[in-house]
Amino acid sequence: MRVEIWTDIACPWCYVGKARFEKGLAAFAHRDQVAVVHRSFELNPQAENGTVPIIDAVAAQYGRTREQQVAREEQAAAMAREVGLGFRIGGRVFGNTFDLHRLIHFARTRGRQTELMGLAFQANFAEERSVYDRDTQISLAVEAGLDDVEARAVLDDPDAFAEEVRADERMATDLGVTGVPFFVLNQRYGVSGVQSPEAFTRALDQAWADRSAA
Repeated sequence: MRVEIWTDIACPWCYVGKARFEKGLAAFAHRDQVAVVHRSFELNPQAENGTVPIIDAVAAQYGRTREQQVAREEQAAAMAREVGLGFRIGGRVFGNTFDLHRLIHFARTRGRQTELMGLAFQANFAEERSVYDRDTQISLAVEAGLDDVEARAVLDDPDAFAEEVRADERMATDLGVTGVPFFVLNQRYGVSGVQSPEAFTRALDQAWADRSAA
């Protein structure tokens, strides 16, 4: 059975959703027969890399006050800590995730996609390192088990894995996905947002039962 997950590394709910899904998957009886595929989604494809604090940037993007955005960050932090994740508030900066998505697609070809995504999420939210910085991206790739030279070559070529990212985004559009995280189980069942681990397990059970009955 296959589970496809649309996420953006800049998304705190994706960070929490990934961890909750993994807990739900761990409780699923047939977890060894589930293939997880991470797919790309850009919350703000027009974003430029820079030094604007994330709270100010996102508040402006969605028309919130700074206080409202801080409250949302605090909510995300509390949810992250419930599943054992680190989460710092206030030090992240705003940027474009397209190159990181390209690198994650490359990691998939080497069987290290999940590792790179986990490290990128941790760097962004728990450590507040700029995941938009090329040197950081290379460092994360190497830490995930990827070859330094190959990772640099991917980032140096703007066309490398660009179509794979765009294909994921077109697929999301076709499915009507407007926000992430978004999960598709066995190409039939859609699960949106940050669900509980138990809800993910129930969804996996249902998808498995329908698969077996087909």
